[in-house]
Amino acid sequence: MYRNYCEQKGWKFETLESQSSEVGGFRDCTISISGKGVFGFLKYESGVHRVQRVPDTETQGRIHTSTITVAILPEPKEVDLQIHDRDIKVDVFRSSGNGGQSVNTTDSAVRMTHLPTGIVVQMQDERSQLQNRAKALKILRARVYEQERQRLHSERERERNSQIGNATRSERIRTYNYPQDRITDHRVSINGNLSSCMEEEGLEGFIDEILIQFQTKELEELVNSK
Repeated sequence: MYRNYCEQKGWKFETLESQSSEVGGFRDCTISISGKGVFGFLKYESGVHRVQRVPDTETQGRIHTSTITVAILPEPKEVDLQIHDRDIKVDVFRSSGNGGQSVNTTDSAVRMTHLPTGIVVQMQDERSQLQNRAKALKILRARVYEQERQRLHSERERERNSQIGNATRSERIRTYNYPQDRITDHRVSINGNLSSCMEEEGLEGFIDEILIQFQTKELEELVNSK
C-alpha cells in the first residue's frame, strides 16, 4: 500500500531490514523513504494501527484483531563534530614508567581534556610531545563523537517511543476493518473505503484529508495561543 503511494509521489522506497514472522508477514521492518516533502506527508502515520480481519484459517468466521506500531522518523544527519581549541585544556608532563619513575627528561606526555564533556585522554607512548598531542586529539575526537552519537541515538529512541506509546489497542490511531471494507482514522474521525486505499488510488486522498485536518487544528491552536 505505502510502496504504491510512494511511487505515486515519485519517492524512493527502500527496505533496509526486515524480520519475518512465523505465521507469514513481518515481525519488524525498517524502511527508508526519500524524496521531496516525505516527512511532512507521512509524519502523522506514526502510532498504533489496528487490523480487523477474518483469517483464511478461521472456520467460524470470527474477526481477529492485530496491531502494528509505526514510527516515522527523519533520517539522522551525520554527527557534525567540531572541536575548537578553546574547548580543549592541554596539560604536559614528563612520561612515567612502572612505579611512577620518570622515563623522559622532557615534558612529552600530554593530558587533553574536552571541557564541554569532561572527557579526558592521556597519551605518553611517544617520545615527542607533538606526536602524543596528535594521538591524544585523535582519540579525544573519537570519544567525543561516540558520546554525541549515543546522545542522538537516545533522543531518537525517546522520540520513537513517544510516537508509538505502549503499542496497546487503546492507543490506536487507525483501524483497517476488512469485513466492513472500512478504514478509520480515530484522531480526526475520518472514514474511507479500505479496498480503494489498499489499491492506492484512494490512499492519497485519505492521507491528504488527514493532513488538512491536522494542519487546520495546528493553525487554530497557534492563533488561539496569541
